[in-house]
Amino acid sequence: MHFVKNNLVLSLAAMALLSACNIFGSKQNDTVDDVFKQGNIDPNLVPNSVSYVPLYPFINNVRNPLDVIVGYDELVYVVADNDENTPEDNEIMVFNGKAELVFRLAILGATDITQDRRLHTYIAGRYYSVADKSINLAAVYHIENLAAGNPKFNDTLKHFACDESRRNTAFRGQDDINVQFTGLATLFDNTLYVARSGPRNDVTGIARPDNGVLVFNSNGENIGFASGLTPTQSSLKSAAGITAIATQAGPPQRLSGISTSPNFYLALGNPDYALEYRAIGIQATLDPDQGMVYGENTNFLNFDNTKANRFLYESFRFKQPSDIFFAPDANAYIFVTDKATDSLYVFTNIGYEGVNPPANSNVKKQIIVSFGGSGADGKASGPFNFIDPSGVCYFRRMVLVADKGNNRICRYMLNTDLQ
Repeated sequence: MHFVKNNLVLSLAAMALLSACNIFGSKQNDTVDDVFKQGNIDPNLVPNSVSYVPLYPFINNVRNPLDVIVGYDELVYVVADNDENTPEDNEIMVFNGKAELVFRLAILGATDITQDRRLHTYIAGRYYSVADKSINLAAVYHIENLAAGNPKFNDTLKHFACDESRRNTAFRGQDDINVQFTGLATLFDNTLYVARSGPRNDVTGIARPDNGVLVFNSNGENIGFASGLTPTQSSLKSAAGITAIATQAGPPQRLSGISTSPNFYLALGNPDYALEYRAIGIQATLDPDQGMVYGENTNFLNFDNTKANRFLYESFRFKQPSDIFFAPDANAYIFVTDKATDSLYVFTNIGYEGVNPPANSNVKKQIIVSFGGSGADGKASGPFNFIDPSGVCYFRRMVLVADKGNNRICRYMLNTDLQ
């Protein structure tokens, strides 16, 4: 059940953005590039030490944003939950680099969004059964030409039929209705990862556990499952209560330099599971006999206190992480939003909390730049505060946060990157 909300704000500027972008190139739009790089910076908010500073304008005309990405077309995509009691009101909002709304599309129960290198968009939502409208199941909508204002629904991956292990199993009633697709991410070759969460997690049966990650090729065929992850137990390779997934591939488009790694990162934010580690890295290794094998990423196990004060893999570091994102540039930072602490956390690609000190600095350890919380007034409405942050992404040194409780998309950049 999906429909388009035609909007007069679909502009020639948006079309110019799209037409200037090709699959292995980047746009040359000086105005948009300047906004992405700088925004409008309040000099009173730029500290002397290394820190993130806000870039204005924030995107304020969104209600309950659930997810945010910058696509390979370099447009900003936001999943908005306009009425938390009415899944039909969920929608995708598309903004250009100047924070102007250019298109919107309603998707039943939309929660997550990603885009591959073909500029195909994937949206996790719900799907009503044709035979029985009282049944709605998890679905991933595969759409072309979304931002151009002419969305083409290419395919819909529907639970439970999209899982090869369920092709010969019957509908499980409420258990299947309770399954959710909780995260989407793509690889360099347009492989799609779909994170799934649900009540049935028997590892001895023919059907795969509900908690886990399904793998699809660019044609929408289920070609694998991240077997080896523990579906209900706390571990460094747990899939219990996944709330987000990220890969190392991301925009901007480029002929070379994009990561070809199949590794991924998980946020495990479901409070129903008692977990010691809630933001983890999963290493995928191709075995000649077993195929792809998924296990813990040992890069994060080095707690070197001479180089950092805090670490990704500290016990109980997170309470309820809502999203995770890997910066696909030379910095390779990992970003985690935690809705329980209303904060954004930043780590290096080996799990040290903080960013690299400036080249001319006497500081030898990673500089912690994580921020958030309720603020001095307790209202969490300031530029460095969040209420229930639900999504995070990174593009050209800029961090975007879906600040759900404040109905806005916030944008930040390290002050050292502004010099």
